[in-house]
Amino acid sequence: MRRYGIFFTAVAAVAALVMLAHDADARAGRGGSFGSRGANTFSTAPATRTAPTTAAPMQRTMTQPGQAGSATAARPATQPGGFFSGRGLLGGLAAGFLGAGLLGMLMGHGFLGGLGGFASFLGLLLQVGLVVFIGMLVWRWFQRRNEPATASGPALRDMASNRSGLGGLGLGGLGGGSAQPSQPSDGIGLTQADFDDFEQRLKDVQGAYSAEDLNRLRSLATPEMVSYFAEELAENASGGVVNQVSDVKLLQGDLAESWREGDVEYASVAMRFSLVDKTVERSSGRLVEGSTTPQEATELWTFMRRRGGQWLLSAIQQAS
Repeated sequence: MRRYGIFFTAVAAVAALVMLAHDADARAGRGGSFGSRGANTFSTAPATRTAPTTAAPMQRTMTQPGQAGSATAARPATQPGGFFSGRGLLGGLAAGFLGAGLLGMLMGHGFLGGLGGFASFLGLLLQVGLVVFIGMLVWRWFQRRNEPATASGPALRDMASNRSGLGGLGLGGLGGGSAQPSQPSDGIGLTQADFDDFEQRLKDVQGAYSAEDLNRLRSLATPEMVSYFAEELAENASGGVVNQVSDVKLLQGDLAESWREGDVEYASVAMRFSLVDKTVERSSGRLVEGSTTPQEATELWTFMRRRGGQWLLSAIQQAS
């Protein structure tokens, strides 16, 4: 019986290796979820017809929880001292009143010195009125500051009417059917040229990753994404293997959401694509992982650009 146990254990190990060879991900990102989606990095992208289930959360990101990504960088820095700083309205008024009061004390007239007579009484009333007015301003300012910010998303667009007649597989057929779980939220007004760019970026990123061309990747992805790709390629080089990706074809794709943060625009796109995805030994070309037959994958790719610039890959998430 012991011999049979050893035999079945060996068979199971071989089967596991065979499954690993066929299911391992050698493509860019290795089937992980990483990168940044600006202020939406830790929020769930809407489901789409291509990816009707929730996208996997980020496993690696340089965005900190609560940080608004590029929107934070675009927001002007707060001046030291806030509302009471020397540059603020209250700063100037308060400094003026304080200075006047101290000057009166130094001249021997008291903090509100020189109140004798009717003119002085009117002056006192004027000062008291101004102090009350300033107090109201301070109270309103604190109320506004402590109110929770309302997060309103971009207005929903009728994607079917905006892109009617485009049809086809690929991203050009976005929003054409009622089978889509929800209407995509297009907050920046994407055009057909943008969807063509997304499809081309899918092929270009996979091609540059397969060629181990970091210079090319720098022109296609954000520095954060390039750093992750560089780590993977370095691991491959150390292990004497190379990832080979070929025959990348977009089978279906549609928009999950797009939005703007300052002068930075983001678009998250669900894409189902096929590709030959394998890892081979660098010296001999022997297959180590993956398969020589096309495999399918569904991922959510997020792109970003400065307004008027070119799209860069900023995140990849697996459709779970």
